[in-house]
Amino acid sequence: MTLDDLLNNTGEWIRCTGPVCDIVMSSRVRLARNLANYPFAHWASKKEQETILAAAKESILSIKKLKDSMFVEIGKLDPIDKQFLVERHLMSKEHMIDAENKGLCVGQDEVISIMINEEDHLRMQVMKSGFNLKEAWQIIDDMDTELGNLLDFAYSVDFGYLTACPTNAGTGMRASVMLHLPSLVMTKQIGKVLQAITKLSLTARGLYGEGTEASGNFFQISNQVSLGHKEEDIIDNIERIIKQIVDHEQSARETLLSQNREALEDRIWRAYGTLKSAHIITSTETIDLLSLVRLGVDLGVIKQSDRTLINELFVITQPAHLQKMEKKKLGPNQRDVKRAEIIRQKLG
Repeated sequence: MTLDDLLNNTGEWIRCTGPVCDIVMSSRVRLARNLANYPFAHWASKKEQETILAAAKESILSIKKLKDSMFVEIGKLDPIDKQFLVERHLMSKEHMIDAENKGLCVGQDEVISIMINEEDHLRMQVMKSGFNLKEAWQIIDDMDTELGNLLDFAYSVDFGYLTACPTNAGTGMRASVMLHLPSLVMTKQIGKVLQAITKLSLTARGLYGEGTEASGNFFQISNQVSLGHKEEDIIDNIERIIKQIVDHEQSARETLLSQNREALEDRIWRAYGTLKSAHIITSTETIDLLSLVRLGVDLGVIKQSDRTLINELFVITQPAHLQKMEKKKLGPNQRDVKRAEIIRQKLG
């Protein structure tokens, strides 16, 4: 499997095959692990980072679930390929920086990805379509057990798994879901929802995680602390709260349809019309308009498109994807033209 294979395939989370995928776009569980007797990645010498990378690569590629996976050394990739992997949610923006001795393993269907020498020696991730946290947890728990038999992870009886950031210590786990909440935004209820989850030890981020603002009405909600909590308890808590948020979004959609149907349909069809006819369009405008179209598909207002196509457009219209499809570097204006062309083709 190569980067071009990723470009030509659709990851599982994009295909929208999981439960409640009209509102919950994806579920992700991430584990942070470090090798014992080595400094954390940011403090390790180049030689130590190189040793960690080699040991991690050998062990990762030996486990069953990653037998046919793709492994890349980030330092050997050009900037477009690095951004491409970020756009597909397979690695973080931080993993692009000082990329020497950093690696990435990506499994089939992009369900599993493992970053090596990011903030921690290993950042394992499992991402499933829809509201599927428990299945994601089962996959990553099995993988963690296999790797733990091959690698000596840094562990303390008092503090659990040791991590570079103290907030990740303990289980080393972050569980999150990506929610599409356009109706809560339209009805101006989203502020109260976000305030409420903060009080419940959860945090909300944007489409690309930590350090990003919400765009396209997408919100990534995850636990803030892992120390002192069991993995199952963290997931149960998030699931309970997400179910409530899903119910609120569904109620808001019903309210908009019953009280403001004409205005809502007008906004949806204007967005659809703009996307189908525009010849120049920016990333920001595309995400905002696709969000409305996705809502229209979910509500049955738009029957000409399906949710998988809209999800795909969210990804392939990002800057690095456009440039990989064209096989050359494009300036901002060229990307805006190419983006509009692809959207017209897909929606046509």
